[in-house]
Amino acid sequence: MSRIHVERHRTERIGWLRAAVLGANDGIVSTASLIVGVAAANVGRAEMLLAGVAGLVAGAMSMAAGEYVSVSSQADTERADVARERAELSAQPDFEKRELADIYVARGLTRDLAIQVAAQLTAHDALGAHSRDELGVSEVASARPVQAGVTSAATFAVGAALPLITSLIAPAPQLVFVVAGTSLVFLTALGALSAWTGGAPILRASARVAFWGALAMGLTAVAGRLVGTAV
Repeated sequence: MSRIHVERHRTERIGWLRAAVLGANDGIVSTASLIVGVAAANVGRAEMLLAGVAGLVAGAMSMAAGEYVSVSSQADTERADVARERAELSAQPDFEKRELADIYVARGLTRDLAIQVAAQLTAHDALGAHSRDELGVSEVASARPVQAGVTSAATFAVGAALPLITSLIAPAPQLVFVVAGTSLVFLTALGALSAWTGGAPILRASARVAFWGALAMGLTAVAGRLVGTAV
């Protein structure tokens, strides 16, 4: 009895994975930077926590709105292109079939085979073939605004909660260093997890995320210290 071979490709995860990584990374970096910057200005723990919680709520809503609007714009463009292609298929079916064959020739098929493939795919699902092979719109990579918005908001909140919780339990004299250090650990772990999930090099992804997080927290700490001194 033959075994059924089931393939699972990582491109199926690209929609939610991008939104999840972006949300969690932004949550950790922005909230940790905010806490470090406020703490560097020598304010009380209560004020610092208030700023962190406000940053968590505002950031999560901003991520949700931003991702939803951005991906909705992409979805609108995809729908407009598909509608235009549907009209062209209705008005010029022979031309569209030749155009599809030209695409397959460019990909390596002989002209005769490309014409046969184009004819069969057109007979089966002309709009689907043109959407996929001419426009690059497919079920796997199509824009999903609600999924992107919810995923970004949820992962931002989770990411932001990590430095916020750390600031609650860190000793006051070492708070800046503890929050910054643990946030870098969180960022490195996030980079490794996202790389492993997507099948990318783990070390490079971890180093990239940690570098930009350290830079953001360092610049915010300097700004907080300067403003705190001036005030």
